[in-house]
Amino acid sequence: MPSYRRHPLVVPVLLCAAVVLAARPTTADGEPGGDGAGDGPGSGLSERVARLYEEAAVATQQYEAGRVEAEAQRAKARRLEQLLGRERQGITVLREDLGRIARAQYRGGGGLPVAAQLVLSSSPDKLMRGQHVLARTNMTVGNAIGRSRRAETRLAADEARAAGARQALERHTAQLAVLKKGIEQKLEQARWQLQGQADASVAAGACRGAERLDGSPTNDKGKWAVPVDGYTLSASFGSGGARWASRHTGQDFAVPIGTPVRAVGAGRVVRVSCGGAFGIEIVLRHADGYYTQYAHLASVAVDQGENVTAGQWIGQSGTSGNSTGPHLHFEVRVTPEVGSAVDPVPWLAARGAPVG
Repeated sequence: MPSYRRHPLVVPVLLCAAVVLAARPTTADGEPGGDGAGDGPGSGLSERVARLYEEAAVATQQYEAGRVEAEAQRAKARRLEQLLGRERQGITVLREDLGRIARAQYRGGGGLPVAAQLVLSSSPDKLMRGQHVLARTNMTVGNAIGRSRRAETRLAADEARAAGARQALERHTAQLAVLKKGIEQKLEQARWQLQGQADASVAAGACRGAERLDGSPTNDKGKWAVPVDGYTLSASFGSGGARWASRHTGQDFAVPIGTPVRAVGAGRVVRVSCGGAFGIEIVLRHADGYYTQYAHLASVAVDQGENVTAGQWIGQSGTSGNSTGPHLHFEVRVTPEVGSAVDPVPWLAARGAPVG
């Protein structure tokens, strides 16, 4: 059996060769070969990440709607608690009224029941007045007892409603939290799997086949778009830094790995390439003669030579190449090559796609 100790470069060379063979071959100018099907292990991962992004967006909307509903339920619970407090005070007052009526009867009758006072009355007038007092007293007592019972019934019902509202709120909030957390965990795992594929492609210098992203939104014909959503602006055009030979040549949009990247305008794909400082990159040519570059990608969703529309998803952001973290490096150029960049922020603003 041959020993690999005598040939220490054999294993790395064989591994690199396996990566190159597994990756999609490219032409000399970076144009992908083959049919762009994205075959092999991991095929469909880009679409899965895009789908998880959509699910996460829906879950976030549901969570926000649930949060608003929860606030409304909290306000409702507070109103119910205030109502319960007033009802409890009302019941206390009713009970005090019953006590006052009972004490008044006792004092007015000298300790005798009202019926006994009527039997012992000495004149018809006194008897009639006694009957009137008795009827009025019975009505007062009956009304007081009825109000007290209705108030206690209403209090019990409102207490049950308040408890039900609180329990429903707690269940709803817990369900939303579990849903959102589960999708975020799946998305984070898929993001780094996607980035691992991107790093392998860059190491091999060969891009994987374009993987189409279903549900890609597009703008109306002739409109322009910002390349990503949910971004934070980081390194700007012309800024200095140790990572650039002179000045920064584009605008960086800090976004998580796998964020769908859009074509800012209609155009034609003139380059899809891997390797080098920009990692996985796409360059488009637009009808007005300008070029736009999208770099440090994790995947591509278009092939070289393809026509794209404004707002179409052309890839997914990543951190491939010379990158310190997940972001999209976006450039506007007067030629397809490095060194001809112009400031992309005012360029986009002039076309109705302000950045900020």
